[in-house]
Amino acid sequence: MIKKILNILVLYFALNTFVIAEEEHFLSIGNDKATVVVKVFSSLTCPHCASFHKEIFEKLKINYIDTNQVRFEHHSFPLDLAALNAEKVLRSVSDKEKSFKLLGEIYKKQNQWAVGSDINVINESIKKIGLEFGLNASQIDKSLKDEKIQDQILNERINAQKNYKISSTPTIYVNKKKYEGEHDFDTFKKTLNKYLKDEI
Repeated sequence: MIKKILNILVLYFALNTFVIAEEEHFLSIGNDKATVVVKVFSSLTCPHCASFHKEIFEKLKINYIDTNQVRFEHHSFPLDLAALNAEKVLRSVSDKEKSFKLLGEIYKKQNQWAVGSDINVINESIKKIGLEFGLNASQIDKSLKDEKIQDQILNERINAQKNYKISSTPTIYVNKKKYEGEHDFDTFKKTLNKYLKDEI
């Protein structure tokens, strides 16, 4: 626990020393011209984020994203170094479909890797998931050491805090309005259908 708190403090001081980047490199999937955009600000170590991905995203993809009605954006908001490093590995995958499949695996196996007080042990667990997914060891090691990707992620976190006032994860926006409803698909789709109906 002490190690995790120290990691969060290190991340906090890092966040306050980086220059805010103008360009963002968040992951997105779906129709670029979709009139409805779902933005989810999440930390890969957050159990509520994993639950949202499992309970809502998978159904959202089938019913709305794959049918070109909605574009989905995953915005990284790491709450600790473990989440930051997992995000760095995720960013090493350039193909959109593949990156979202890896995101699903990271959330699915969250209890297997996002535990422990030693970041080196956690990194090895993240690496194992990447290897099982089909990434090669050198690709993963390179991403974990990549300061450019780290800068991108931390700068995006700063921008998110500045522009969206994130107080917890996941924070969800549908178009420009914060979603305050229950985190279940039936409730969420009512919000989506309202926006889609307004566009008709």
